[in-house]
Amino acid sequence: MLQYHFTWKTLTAMAGITGWNFYFQFFPGAVRAPHGVGFLTHLLRHVRGKVLVIWDGLPAHRSRLVQQFVADQDGRLQLERLPAYAPELNPVEYLWGYWKQHELPNFCPKNLAELSGHARQALHRMRRRPALVTAFWKQAKLFE
Repeated sequence: MLQYHFTWKTLTAMAGITGWNFYFQFFPGAVRAPHGVGFLTHLLRHVRGKVLVIWDGLPAHRSRLVQQFVADQDGRLQLERLPAYAPELNPVEYLWGYWKQHELPNFCPKNLAELSGHARQALHRMRRRPALVTAFWKQAKLFE
């Protein structure tokens, strides 16, 4: 008998896609403004030069804390929002769809640590396939 007591509501993932790679972080619980700042800090550490972030309208993304963090970056970081209810324009949505359908199906973790470890390994495997990153951008058709 299969027993499964885990829910996705206990782990949140954030990701960003460049033209050649993607970056991600996991957070316990729901995304809050400090998580957004943490993720932006993570991106700025890994991506050189100016960074344009195009993301959805999640309230945490629009918070005063995030806006202040962006202002403190002296123009290195710029934020733009996707239109409301337009997940089809967001390449990260295609990343998550692929990840859930091809890397995590039928996986029944016993706890948050097991899910986090398996999910990280899957995303690291996906990173080694640059054609996937290209496919996520093509599916999004954000710049057509």
